[in-house]
Amino acid sequence: MIQELQIRILPQQAASERSIIDYVSREKGIDARTVTGVRVLRRSIDARQRTIFVNLLVRVYINEVAQDDEYARTEYPDVSGRPAVIVVGAGPGGLFAALRLIELGLRPIVLERGKNVHDRKRDLAQISKTHKVDAESNYCFGEGGAGAYSDGKLYTRSKKRGSIEKILNVFCQHGASTSILCDAHPHIGTDKLPRVIENMRNTILRCGGEVHFQTRMTRLLLEADETHNGQRVVGVEAVSQLPAPDTQRSFCGPVILATGHSARDVYRYLSEAKIQMEAKGIAVGVRLEHPAELIDQIQYHNRNGRGQYLPAAEYSFVTQVDGRGVYSFCMCPGGFVIPAATGPQQIVVNGMSPSNRGTAWSNSGMVVELRPEDLETMGMENGGEDEALKMMRFQEQLERTTWQQGNMRQTAPAQRMADFVNNRLSYDLPKSSYSPGLISSPLHFWLPPFVGKRLQEGFKKFGQMSHGFLTNEAVMIAVETRTSAPVRIVRHLETLQHVEVGGLFPCGEGAGYAGGIVSAGVDGERCAEMCAAYLAV
Repeated sequence: MIQELQIRILPQQAASERSIIDYVSREKGIDARTVTGVRVLRRSIDARQRTIFVNLLVRVYINEVAQDDEYARTEYPDVSGRPAVIVVGAGPGGLFAALRLIELGLRPIVLERGKNVHDRKRDLAQISKTHKVDAESNYCFGEGGAGAYSDGKLYTRSKKRGSIEKILNVFCQHGASTSILCDAHPHIGTDKLPRVIENMRNTILRCGGEVHFQTRMTRLLLEADETHNGQRVVGVEAVSQLPAPDTQRSFCGPVILATGHSARDVYRYLSEAKIQMEAKGIAVGVRLEHPAELIDQIQYHNRNGRGQYLPAAEYSFVTQVDGRGVYSFCMCPGGFVIPAATGPQQIVVNGMSPSNRGTAWSNSGMVVELRPEDLETMGMENGGEDEALKMMRFQEQLERTTWQQGNMRQTAPAQRMADFVNNRLSYDLPKSSYSPGLISSPLHFWLPPFVGKRLQEGFKKFGQMSHGFLTNEAVMIAVETRTSAPVRIVRHLETLQHVEVGGLFPCGEGAGYAGGIVSAGVDGERCAEMCAAYLAV
């Protein structure tokens, strides 16, 4: 017999299979000698009260052989010689699009402007050592995209667009821990995710697909087509650094465009080519870093912190200030703050966590909602340039200002949290995980008032919600701007093709239709399915 039970137990009881069996047998009246195994299907922590509980949905095997397969496998056929589809970008949107194309009998040709997931490491290290950013290989560009070395969190609120379970199972098939299938907030970890990504690439290659690194798309190849408002995509032109620098190459086929939220040159090209886009709301702010022990003490209501059986504590805050959302974003317990610029004269910060979430710090983005119409109230005029790019230009301007405040290096401007709220300069700064270094700066003075004033009011409210959160032990590190794409590449709701260009499938976060690893993966699969329908295979 197999039973599924919902139980609520103490952290130490949830720490091992043996203790779970003991609890189930005692509380549910099941003879422990008949229980051959348990499998945790769902796990979440309830820290709302002083006594912390772990909520578990468990499958109990009673006089049954426990099943070995913990995840559903996907079969990937050989697609050598099949029709080709060009996938531009090897982030989660592009990788999941490529794998789904193989399932559907199509041959993906993946073009990635950056390096493979392992070679990226050297370029990332140079950002901290030399303060120089490689514009083609950084925390945003390269195999795996922005998520590969910036955390690997797999939580999404998007439930309607596709199968989240399928995405998680594919990750498990390629080496991720099966714990992601049951955790309420699943997380692979920035130390484990690169290997998973490499395995996904190897599946694409083994099945007859292609992956071209250091190959940047320069333009779409278009031809006349009466059925799609006059034109359709038949391929792309690209410049490759392999096997020789600046090699011009052409690739033919319909295009899934999954270039990520920081490919500003792609947005500019699309604007010049008159391919319809629209400005999209974003959120901007800072990275807020606390000692991990302090967050543990606050969230677990215990001066001793998380103890032996609990993970590094998470938090989530949201409020409204003057009609705009102020909220925490991409919370990284036991993590690092990292330099995420993609070019010169920029400072951008992000967060990541290793799989054990074991560092001395916890951080999150603290951001303010910004809508396209808000730029006028901030006194920022369009200046006659493409209206669709105005949010991107705001990002660029704020990142350049931050770079200037950081002494024109990757040294990030920073301020203690309570000092910021009280408009005081921080004369010293706490130790931080941000490896390029911090410089004390009056963020309250130079951040746009639309952002700074709302952050101040938001922090006051968060301090009231959670005693001890508003503290000078926390440091604000500027500036967080790449929360999402600043444009949306407009596509049909049903076919996912661009509204004016046939055979072009804007995909994932960079196209404005996703907000993280899982939602980008889901969108990649959907674009692959619509591309297969377009080719009528």
